[in-house]
Amino acid sequence: MTTPGLRERKKQRMFRTVSDIAVRLFVERGFDAVPVAEVAAAAEISKPTLFRYFPAKEDLVLHRIADHEREAAEVVAGARAQGVAPLPALRRHFLDGLAAADPITGLNDAPDVRAFHTLLYGTPALVAGLHAHLERSEAALADALGGDLDARLAAGQIVAVRRILAQENWRRIAAGERVQDVRPEAVAAAERAFAVLEAGLPHLA
Repeated sequence: MTTPGLRERKKQRMFRTVSDIAVRLFVERGFDAVPVAEVAAAAEISKPTLFRYFPAKEDLVLHRIADHEREAAEVVAGARAQGVAPLPALRRHFLDGLAAADPITGLNDAPDVRAFHTLLYGTPALVAGLHAHLERSEAALADALGGDLDARLAAGQIVAVRRILAQENWRRIAAGERVQDVRPEAVAAAERAFAVLEAGLPHLA
């Protein structure tokens, strides 16, 4: 894995800074109530510069999850390089995420994470963007699994399981339950779900 150069690191910091400012404004006042020009002004950049980094307003928020787009595919590639089957590796990765309270698993009740998830799931334009993100994640995973129809069918099932598990965890957190109370059942649900996947997709188990 190569270390990003100075220019790339500066670019990544700019992405993060502008996204953080945008998310803060959207959480405070609502996604539709804050124009892009206001985000640019708060970030002290021009509107054209902002659009060079974020082609659509939704990208200002979805940048937070963009790093996860190829995550499942990379887990599979890394596992296969070590002689490990895809589904056990993905199962272990998801369980590790639950143990670490990774926000992508939905099992995180930090105030800023709860505010972000409320914004994400409560804004129709962002929900549509999230589905596009999941479709790209599914396509990347399908390629990692072989790229044929069987791989695409398997990837669709795997991505759906991960999504539903995460959304169920978030639903309970949003309802006021604590992470430590939700985690045991979240782990049990993940174990059951991946067991079903492994039974139905034995060639990946």
